[in-house]
This record gives sequence, C-alpha cells and structure tokens, in this order.
Amino acid sequence: MTQDEVLAEFRAVEALLEGHFILSSGLRSPKYLQCARVLMDPHRAGRLCQALADGFPEWIRREVTAVVAPAMGGVIVGYELARVLNVDSMFVERPTGTFELRRGFRLTPGQKVLMMEDVVTTGLSSREAIKAIEEAGGQVIAAACLVDRSNGSADVGVPLYPLIKLDVPTYAPDALPADLAALPAVKPGSRAA
Repeated sequence: MTQDEVLAEFRAVEALLEGHFILSSGLRSPKYLQCARVLMDPHRAGRLCQALADGFPEWIRREVTAVVAPAMGGVIVGYELARVLNVDSMFVERPTGTFELRRGFRLTPGQKVLMMEDVVTTGLSSREAIKAIEEAGGQVIAAACLVDRSNGSADVGVPLYPLIKLDVPTYAPDALPADLAALPAVKPGSRAA
C-alpha cells in the first residue's frame, strides 16, 4: 500500500481528525489519527497489517515468535499482525501506571518478540513497552507501527518499521501557535492526562 492508500483508509472512516489534540506524550497537535476507528473493520485492519508485514525484511518473519503490543491502542494491530505472521499475540498493560505482562501471558527467556504499536509519536510508550517485554524475558528484535508521527525521529531502541511516516507538527503546551491555542484541547488517546 502507498502512503496515499493508507491515508485513504483513515479518511474513509473519519479517523484523520483536525483540531487541538493532547497526545499521550503531553504534546499538542493539530491532527490526530484515531486508529481505533480505522481498526473497527477487521478486513481493513487485516489489509493494513498485511501491508505492514509485506514490508518487513525476511529476518523478522524468520525470527519473530510473538508479537506483543501495549494496551489499549496496540491490542488490535498486535493481534492482526500476529495473525499475519502466524505467531502468538500478547499485550502489556498498565494496571498501576507501569507496563507489565499479565493475564497469564508468558514469554520464554530470550524469546524473539516484535513490539507493535498503532502510532508512534515520541517513542516513549514503545520504549516503556519494550522494557516490560524484556523484564518478562523476551528479546525485542524489532518494533512496528501503523503510523510513525515522528517522521522517523523517534528512537525506540530497536529497528522500527512503520506502515507510513507522517510529519505532523507537535508543540509543547506552553509553545502553541495562536490558531491552535484558540481551539479547545481534546484528549482522545487511552492514557490519562
């Protein structure tokens, strides 16, 4: 899929939003990709994850034995990518504010894992998820996401394979342009402010 085809999938379900958004990182943005809406249709989610997997180097397909995603945003894409790769799917969650593997999920020591996100902006959530996976015994050999909002600048500590890269501006709350500051701020993500 081309970048335009991927964005058409988001636009088709009104998942590319414009306004004043508070991102999970605390940064502000005039655009937000509501991945939950684009993933509502299992066929669309499958197409996007298949396109993502088609772009992986062969060594990922050969070595990965599990996909682990951070809850909430990564659960569906993690599951769909695991289905495409024919490996196990698990997720980490933050019951007390820090990611951990729960619900009986287990990784064998050194098990090779791909960490899957829906959107990467600063890479903070990805790094936190990778830390939890490694603490649970997994070896994260790569990460993937549907959308890299950092346009390639986020460092997650392992190779990152996005389906698309977008250069969407982000701002510190105290450095907003006047037109963005004039709009009410909305926090659409899954992490509390």
